[in-house]
Amino acid sequence: MPMQERQDKIIELVNQNHKMDVVTLAKLLKVSQVTIRKDLDMLVEKSIIQRVHGYAVINETGDLSTRIGHNYNRKKKIAILAAAMVEDGETVMIESGTTCALLAEVLATRKKNVTIITNSAFTASYIKEAPNAKIVLLGGDYQLKSQVVVGPVTKRCASDFSVDKIFVGADGYKQGVGFTGADLMRTDTMKAMAQSAKRVIILTDSTKFGSRGLITSFTLKEIQDVITDSEIPLEIRREIEDHGICVHMAKL
Repeated sequence: MPMQERQDKIIELVNQNHKMDVVTLAKLLKVSQVTIRKDLDMLVEKSIIQRVHGYAVINETGDLSTRIGHNYNRKKKIAILAAAMVEDGETVMIESGTTCALLAEVLATRKKNVTIITNSAFTASYIKEAPNAKIVLLGGDYQLKSQVVVGPVTKRCASDFSVDKIFVGADGYKQGVGFTGADLMRTDTMKAMAQSAKRVIILTDSTKFGSRGLITSFTLKEIQDVITDSEIPLEIRREIEDHGICVHMAKL
């Protein structure tokens, strides 16, 4: 089993069982305890898991670097589905958020010569050792909690580019309107970045359709694709598709 696939399985097992020890993980994955310890060390370095009393548990500190472990496998499947829309050698914009960071990781490890333009310092750091991607980090005012740059400088930097696709996250959904965000500055910057792209693609897991953010980020008239998972509510899926938007669903 390849290392990335094995680590994804470790995260899935820890999510399902709340905590796992090295011996059990080694038996389930049919590898040595030494291999499992190395995998856990890498996942700790990424802040996805932490060690507590000899067990591996999902990190619960709450910032962006640790939220990536929650619903990890659901988000990873969405990221893999999104990556299939990107060609080798393509330049894309990717906004901040955990699913967007996982998309960047998939592109950087499975595609060749992809250029990623982003306003997410977290994403840039998360894939810093990936061999196949060039990262362009936009400047701007830094938001510490979300590890993202926003504001007029970011918007001006983004306007210098022209790409076919931008991938953006969502904090919620409002029926009859569209997707919503929780932060005014981030949402404003995201909308400005989207003006440099021909195609706006929303990445969000189905749990977000039960939430409503503070401000509308994109109306249904402003987007072309939604990539989510197969648990999206049928009523919402039909509403989105009725606006001519293609809904791509990762199977869980």
